[in-house]
Amino acid sequence: MSDIKGLFKNVRVIIFTLLLLGSIVAIHPGYTPGEGVTTNLNFGLDLEGGSWLQIKLEGALAQISVDSEELVSGIVEPAIGAPIEITSNNLDMGGSDSAGKSVTFTTSAPVNASQIESLELGTVNVEKLSDTQTQVTISDTSKEVMITNYLSKSLDTEVVPFYTADGTVYEIRTEVSEQQLENLLENIGGSIVKNEDGTSTYKEGVTRETRDLTKEILSDKLNSLGLKDIPVRTVGDEYILIDFAGVDLATAKEIAERPGKFEIRIQTTGNETQHVLYGDSIVSVGIPSFHDGMWHTPFTLNENGARALQKVALETGAIDNPDEHYLNMYLDDVKIYGAPLSPDAAARLREAPIYSWEASTGPDEAAEAEAKALQIHLRAGALPVNVVLVGSGHVDAGLGSQFKTASVIVGIISLIAVAAVVYFRYKRPEILIPMVGTSFSEVIMILGFAAVVGWQLDLASIAGIIAAVGTGIDQLVIITDEVLYEGKLPATRVFVSRIGKAFSIIFGAAATTVIAMAPLVVMGFGTLKGFAITTIIGVLIGVVIARPVYAVVIKEFLNVAESGNGSITE
Repeated sequence: MSDIKGLFKNVRVIIFTLLLLGSIVAIHPGYTPGEGVTTNLNFGLDLEGGSWLQIKLEGALAQISVDSEELVSGIVEPAIGAPIEITSNNLDMGGSDSAGKSVTFTTSAPVNASQIESLELGTVNVEKLSDTQTQVTISDTSKEVMITNYLSKSLDTEVVPFYTADGTVYEIRTEVSEQQLENLLENIGGSIVKNEDGTSTYKEGVTRETRDLTKEILSDKLNSLGLKDIPVRTVGDEYILIDFAGVDLATAKEIAERPGKFEIRIQTTGNETQHVLYGDSIVSVGIPSFHDGMWHTPFTLNENGARALQKVALETGAIDNPDEHYLNMYLDDVKIYGAPLSPDAAARLREAPIYSWEASTGPDEAAEAEAKALQIHLRAGALPVNVVLVGSGHVDAGLGSQFKTASVIVGIISLIAVAAVVYFRYKRPEILIPMVGTSFSEVIMILGFAAVVGWQLDLASIAGIIAAVGTGIDQLVIITDEVLYEGKLPATRVFVSRIGKAFSIIFGAAATTVIAMAPLVVMGFGTLKGFAITTIIGVLIGVVIARPVYAVVIKEFLNVAESGNGSITE
């Protein structure tokens, strides 16, 4: 027994014990009347109950072919209401870079620079050649820029060109059919490019980069709204799946619909408004504060956003008469805030763009709540694409509780089954107790790790824990079989040699398991990710912490048992 007491002087055993106690503290098991057993563990949808939503990302991808002169004519002529004659054009010059590219045309229409600049095609220079002829040069532009601006304004959405080895792919971040796009391109003498096999390059969906960005923004927004650790998973290139553990379906839909496309527009005349910028122009958002008798939400614009706001403020007359030109903020086309420019901001905008802004909401508690809500909307940024809810479901809380109870029962049955197999194999309590105790401790440590990092446990995660216990027992059996020499504890030199052999086998098996599970973690195949993560964590805890301690413990237990039976050991 003195040898067993001496175990607690072993550094490995001490670390193991501290980690075990720390895991118990992290789990923080307790009992509350009415609620039953409580812990710090975070359970997923299938164990907690709640709702799930499937969201589709609306968008289209296509390569576009267009004659540059027809493109310029198709954009400019409807804007000025007169034909043009192109006199110089190098837009077809190789590369997508706009530097050094320009197009020059003449027209009989009395055009001015601001009229052409409103098309946002590039740098504009207007020269009066005669009473009936005006020459316009658009420089620092390209065919890609013109196509992007034309589609963006025609469809009232963001269009992003992606330059690939096969050509430029235009991502249209809203729903548009192939026929609608073809009809729109006909106006500028363009068409959708065909593949070598004759099929169209048009396809519904968005790029993987846009999909991942949307996922990140949704995740940030949902967690900012007070919902912690909401799993947001991608399914293919078009869909996003969101699990709302402990949230009813109606509330889940309300929350999911809240994040959307953030936009600032300026009031022009009456109730009409003009676009200023989207949420991606906002680079930082401060904490709401109370000063000058008002609640304020500070935010900062990037270069493009600041200049866009200055330009629109000058064009609409908001600088001269700010009270008639409110700056309105919209989320999913629903107005969430509106206020005029302050006299100071209006005066400063005459001279230069303003990067740092404050949105004032009012002096009372309602204004404070509005300022905090506005902070959330500003911080999350704009969803890059339109999204639509295409599927939903609900897991009853009672059913989730049943799954949770069943998981505990399955875990206990698994340990009992393992204990029975071990006892049948060895029929020695000095082997059974440390082996089952080690396995149970590993489960506690895995749960403790999950509690510390806030990992959501679902049925797949529970399966991963059980799998880790199974592989752990297998490795403990390897250690035990190598330790026993003709059924007894061998001499120290032989013990060290056989332990080394056992661990070489264990490390190889653990590495194989981790490598096999890694693709599931990286690629994130739904709930299988939870299975892979818990399995890997269980294997690592076992190999790094539990197995070395078990080797020490089993040696001492066998030593005590054999010493009690009169056996001679070194």
